[in-house]
Amino acid sequence: MDRKQLQDSIERELQSNLLPFWRERSLDHAGGGFVAEMANDGTLNEKAPKGLILNARLLWTFSALYRELADERDLALARRAYDYLESFFRDRAYGGYLWRVKQDGCVMDSSKKIYGQAFCIYALSEYYRITDDVDVLTALTELCQLIEQHAHDAVRGGYIEVLARDWSPAGDLRLSNKDMDAAKSMNTHLHILEAYTNLSRVWPNPIISGRLRELIILFGSKMLSPAGHFDLFFDEDWKVRSNSYTYGHDIEGAWLLYDAAQVLGDEDLLRQVSRWTVDIARAVGSEALDEEGGLVYEGRNGLVIDYGREWWPQAEAIVGFWYAYQITADERFAEIAARLWDFIQRCVVDRAQGEWFWRVFADGRVDQREPKISEWKDPYHGTRMCLQMLRFLET
Repeated sequence: MDRKQLQDSIERELQSNLLPFWRERSLDHAGGGFVAEMANDGTLNEKAPKGLILNARLLWTFSALYRELADERDLALARRAYDYLESFFRDRAYGGYLWRVKQDGCVMDSSKKIYGQAFCIYALSEYYRITDDVDVLTALTELCQLIEQHAHDAVRGGYIEVLARDWSPAGDLRLSNKDMDAAKSMNTHLHILEAYTNLSRVWPNPIISGRLRELIILFGSKMLSPAGHFDLFFDEDWKVRSNSYTYGHDIEGAWLLYDAAQVLGDEDLLRQVSRWTVDIARAVGSEALDEEGGLVYEGRNGLVIDYGREWWPQAEAIVGFWYAYQITADERFAEIAARLWDFIQRCVVDRAQGEWFWRVFADGRVDQREPKISEWKDPYHGTRMCLQMLRFLET
């Protein structure tokens, strides 16, 4: 597939599948905001709670779409997402944003998971880029102050995973039932990095710039292994507590670190991060791509331990490998990205109901247990990849 064919294919996918699905089918006409959970066949779970991650990522998505495409429908949906986030998730008593609410908006989980706060910064920054609304900037600065005051580890660096509603220490530090009860994680730090990178574009601030630099250094010194993979869970002193890695987080981290270093404008740091980006892409490319061109999920000690192909690592890998291609001009990285796109088109896109399936098993079967929309299934990964690749391919 040549560059023009790849560009046209991504444009078609965005315009004819992803955008119609999220613009039209994700709206909750009964309860306001957006649908909390939808099965692959389109059936809605009307009792499902509404989660902070889905709603923050919807705000980011529609804001980014409007900034790129200038379609008034996306501006209206960004406002809808912002209004719902501020009305039902913003904690007026203690500041920050609640983790989960019931269908009627009543609080269900009031914990302050820093991963969730980071996505609010990411989304609100993007919304501010299209609105210049001073109230949005005020919410951003207040949230950053709370995170820095309560979650930042001034002694050992980084951020504690979870705090209670009032920002006091929490007993359970898990992000989800699938995660380890550990003080620090690669995943949360990755998305603080992502959030502060976007925030720096709209609110240049020496404290935030300092934290970005600290995060980049932590990724290189505490999280990135010599084999080119990121360890996932740590105690407060950065002692590794996990023994596997996920290829999607590896390759997503590779390009998000590069983005952060670019925003800082430090050429020496960018050269160092460029080496990491390429090393990670080589490690993932040599270990995690299957015969169909898809990216498998998890590895340990150089071996694959989970051959499932989830939707989001495919999207992030396309971007990550393209960054490696831009840094090196090595056509092999561009070819990997094109093969990943072909795999998505053949195996991950839902031609009947729209959007993408959550997971495709190693034998090619779709995992029908996982929903099309949920607290953790959203438009952010796929839409972002399409927008970024279209920018890359136009130049």
